[in-house]
Amino acid sequence: MKLEKIGNVMEGQDGAIWNNLIFRFNHAAKCAVYDAEKMAKGDSTAIAYFELDKKDLIMPHSNAVFFGNEYYEEGDEFPLLYSNVYNNYKFQENRQPGVCCVYRLQRDGDGFSTTLLQVIEIGFVYDSELWCSKEKNDVRDYGNFVIDRENGVYYAFTMIDDIKKARYFGFKLPKCRDGQEDEILGVKRLVLKKEDIINQFDCEYHRYIQGACAYNGKIYSLEGFGHDKVNVPAIRIINPKTKSQELFEVFENFESPTEPELIDFWDGVCYYGDNPGNMYILTELQ
Repeated sequence: MKLEKIGNVMEGQDGAIWNNLIFRFNHAAKCAVYDAEKMAKGDSTAIAYFELDKKDLIMPHSNAVFFGNEYYEEGDEFPLLYSNVYNNYKFQENRQPGVCCVYRLQRDGDGFSTTLLQVIEIGFVYDSELWCSKEKNDVRDYGNFVIDRENGVYYAFTMIDDIKKARYFGFKLPKCRDGQEDEILGVKRLVLKKEDIINQFDCEYHRYIQGACAYNGKIYSLEGFGHDKVNVPAIRIINPKTKSQELFEVFENFESPTEPELIDFWDGVCYYGDNPGNMYILTELQ
């Protein structure tokens, strides 16, 4: 694996890339937008900022952010945008483990705006035989999510301390108009049940999952904290077809000991960003 630094973005969590635009989110539903082509030429200035819709009611931590393969309306510039709630400290009295928010992203003049359309919920997050550890109220039961756009699969995965494994669940990617009306949010809420699982497997234990993405049928998952000798900052490549891990690399080995957060592919290029906002291109991921 090789890292080539190309610029800087806002400090924060995960992000997603579309049409050479890098969307970087923080834990408080704020996004900064960057032009990847300008960044490659030395200009890391944000071209816009915006906030996610209805953040006063549900504020995604944006531990994982990605674009899907469905457009809300024909002619939209961007496909649906997904951002997970994860362990959002502002709403501890209203925990929503296993929840991911779905947005319509639109360009608004020189800026951008979002509309919350749907929340997708894992319906078995308190099942200690399937999803969570027996210890209750742990951050791990929030889980992480990623979309395989090419194959139309919605993957949810979680850390299970009891067996020291990461467990993956695949579902058919829902449509944004699926689900029942949520009276508080005023959008569709879709609950994924055990019967909806189309693929399930365990693999090596992930330590404090961070950003993730899918590319060419494989899942790229970041984990760990900066300068942490136990929960080391690292990347894994998981192959759902073979139900196995194909790569594990520690970022400290490449002089990047900070907390990993953002990962996505655009035009065949893998972009990686850490918590402080350093942006890199990753190569030789094999």
